[in-house]
Amino acid sequence: MRTPHALFAIAVTTAALAAAAVTPAPAAPADAVPRPGTYYVQNAVTGLNAADASGTVEQHRPRGNEDRQQWSLRPDGAHHLLENTDTPGACLGRAGDRARTVSCASAEARWQITPLGADRYALAAPGTDRRLTVAPKPVGATHPAPLSIGGAGDLAAWYLTPADAPGGPMPPREQRTLDEVTFLTAHNAYANGVDGGFAPPFVDLFPNQSRGIEQQLRDGVRGFMLDIHQTPDGAILCHNSCTLVRRPVALWVDLQRITDFLRAHPDEFVTVFLEDYVDPGVLRAELDRVQGLSDVLYRPDRTGVRENGWPTMGELAAAGHRLLIFTDHSKDADRSAGLTRDTFGVMYQRDWTVENHWSMGPGIGSSDWSCYSRWYDANTTIPLTRTEPGFRPLFVMNHFRDAAVASTATTDNTKLADRARRFCQPAARKKPTYLAVDRYDLGDPTAAVDALNTYTYP
Repeated sequence: MRTPHALFAIAVTTAALAAAAVTPAPAAPADAVPRPGTYYVQNAVTGLNAADASGTVEQHRPRGNEDRQQWSLRPDGAHHLLENTDTPGACLGRAGDRARTVSCASAEARWQITPLGADRYALAAPGTDRRLTVAPKPVGATHPAPLSIGGAGDLAAWYLTPADAPGGPMPPREQRTLDEVTFLTAHNAYANGVDGGFAPPFVDLFPNQSRGIEQQLRDGVRGFMLDIHQTPDGAILCHNSCTLVRRPVALWVDLQRITDFLRAHPDEFVTVFLEDYVDPGVLRAELDRVQGLSDVLYRPDRTGVRENGWPTMGELAAAGHRLLIFTDHSKDADRSAGLTRDTFGVMYQRDWTVENHWSMGPGIGSSDWSCYSRWYDANTTIPLTRTEPGFRPLFVMNHFRDAAVASTATTDNTKLADRARRFCQPAARKKPTYLAVDRYDLGDPTAAVDALNTYTYP
């Protein structure tokens, strides 16, 4: 995969994460305004949060309890107030057709909050249909940051996302649905310097991992991010380009290793993410070389997942469906070429997952913990909050830098549970399914995976 935040002095322990997550709280009745508490006001279209920007209220990338994005919801007679937790006395309000922070004593701070269904709400000036909204997207640009007061519509639908949602107890392993489980995932798993070359000289001095694929499997890695490039030899694993790469590994070789592992461990489930630069015919030929692949390949497109939700781990094991392969390639481009990858079992990732931006910053120095969609730009809007009736996309949480520096990866990986809980879980309104890291052998990211696997997100 292509590869300033001040870290907290005291990290949240994974034990505290697990204890807090399974503490139940009374739920608000369906189609009711949420109970008083601390919330993010999160747009249902963009997935971005309302933030106080020096008096102007703007939509910003989710940043947890930073950037003045948390609001304390409380009733005020028949209406409600949303007070900024960083500025007591300042509430989300209105000034003409603009959203502003105003005195909580002002009439312009009061909101009529109306359920819209699917956990979304309209926030309107009392007695009117003037609603808090995101401005329309200009041609060739993303939606403007400043929030407006306007009419009804999808851009005026909001989630009130709890800052720290209580989780439910985790079912037994075989009864957990796929989207309830969190898997340790190796970013650029092939770039390990053990199985073969992965980059030109000097670039290969900074491997993303330090152990080969077979050892990664033995260590509990269950998600593998692989970059494939087209050469005369087929689909080859290289970073950016295969030019000058010595002894690169073919994709089919690593898929064979994974398939052999699954055949020897019938209760395990593995996911492969392809950063995919090859023609569909080349990829199909590569998969045809993997012995036993069809016996373990999981096809969610053929099993009613979009209508009925993800199956349980027990159901997947019983059916033998234990290897899920995603591509980041464009389905429209494949249609134009006359062969789509899902016809031979490779799923288009944007159909089935959401994913946050792929980098926290440079290999050394401060990091950016904001958690926002990788697929949000002038041409694409797939928020982390995306969901459909009966179907919740799997959430790929990237937690790595532009370059893999061992000391930095160690520090970052010790903070993984904290970022997942405070930043990315509320940003996506779902628990991460895949925690993708560099150097999974450093900083004990497995502890974060274990902690997340102690509870379910509401």
